[in-house]
Amino acid sequence: MLEQVFSIESQADFERTCLDVFRHQYAHNNIYRQYADYVKKGVEAVHTINEIPFLPIEFFKTQTVYSSSKDPKITFHSSGTTGSLTSKHLVADLNWYEESFKKCFSTFYGDAQDIAILALLPSYLERSGSSLIYMVDDLIHQSNQSESGYFLYNHQDLYQTLLALHEKGTKTILMGVTYALLDFCENYTLNFPELIVMETGGMKGKRKEMIRPELHQILCTGFGVSQIHSEYGMTELLSQGYSTGQGVFRTPQWMKIRIRDTNDPFTYLADGKTGAINVIDLANYNSCAFIATQDLGKHRPDDSFEILGRFDNSDIRGCNLLVQ
Repeated sequence: MLEQVFSIESQADFERTCLDVFRHQYAHNNIYRQYADYVKKGVEAVHTINEIPFLPIEFFKTQTVYSSSKDPKITFHSSGTTGSLTSKHLVADLNWYEESFKKCFSTFYGDAQDIAILALLPSYLERSGSSLIYMVDDLIHQSNQSESGYFLYNHQDLYQTLLALHEKGTKTILMGVTYALLDFCENYTLNFPELIVMETGGMKGKRKEMIRPELHQILCTGFGVSQIHSEYGMTELLSQGYSTGQGVFRTPQWMKIRIRDTNDPFTYLADGKTGAINVIDLANYNSCAFIATQDLGKHRPDDSFEILGRFDNSDIRGCNLLVQ
């Protein structure tokens, strides 16, 4: 099945694989099967992709969402405030995650070995079980550039490294949690137009939330770039969407989003309409591939999408969300 998922090339391939994965998860994931039966979307009732039920993402906080008979190889945990429930994602086979993020990253950015990968991710490094750190570790390991690595609070070292990479003309990606990128820009200014600055998360309670245009303008000015890239990922997913600017995200072939009506979770909205985001991530073969998130967004005719915020009553955690 891994080969089938990562070789999807058409909508027909995608829909056929979705149905295969749904049947597998209905048979092997107790929580998902109970939910599907509860909403009367059991395997006998699902014949098309539009009939597949999406599991509310909150189940990852309170239940074991797992579709494998094997013991998990690793458990990823979301970030959270003290005392709050955090999500856990049990991963049966790390080959699924590694194949997903490697293939997705190379599709959007090229071969990691040719890129200097710099990471400014203090909130993630200071806790265990981060799926983002697992991915960045691997990308840094793949990189053949000696400058690749993590920068915790050593902004002076990061500044000098960026200057050196600019001078050498090395393709460089700086992946950073939003508040840390802002902290850097308060003390340092660069003119590095070729630099790819990728924000991977929000303020983590460190700063007041900002609207995206204001935030991106500060970062563009600070780093001397024309666009800010973003990652749409979360603990509950093994795949990522990427934005190369303007807050417009695209996904790999095995991942798609759908927009549901906020008042009727079983009704989908047309392109351009704002609603809640459902994610299909077929890399989640051994957990749940069909997740109803608490994120708000809109789908565009070219199959890209925008993130517009989060439900007011949901907690802010690992996803990359900037309220507009």
